[in-house]
Amino acid sequence: MPNEQVKYRQSAKNRTDAPRQFSVILHNDDFTTMEFVVEVLMKIFYKSLPEAETIMLTVHHKGSASVGRYSYDIACTKAARATEMARAANFPLRITVEPA
Repeated sequence: MPNEQVKYRQSAKNRTDAPRQFSVILHNDDFTTMEFVVEVLMKIFYKSLPEAETIMLTVHHKGSASVGRYSYDIACTKAARATEMARAANFPLRITVEPA
């Protein structure tokens, strides 16, 4: 057999794109305590105490703030876990997931 070189061309279909990112948004309310928000940020979103306090104060003063950017499944899971934690503590904390 002749020594043939086979050239492969990468088609556009074979390329993979990075997963789309989604922001988890924390919204202010008049009932959820600041301490509880900091606790949620540390337990669910793994924020340090200074970072959690900064995010909490941003939410308090501006009405909402992004907690982080994640793939869709992770963003929805974190938002659901934080909402469950808030409901278990009888707080109406509102968290949404939006395209980044």
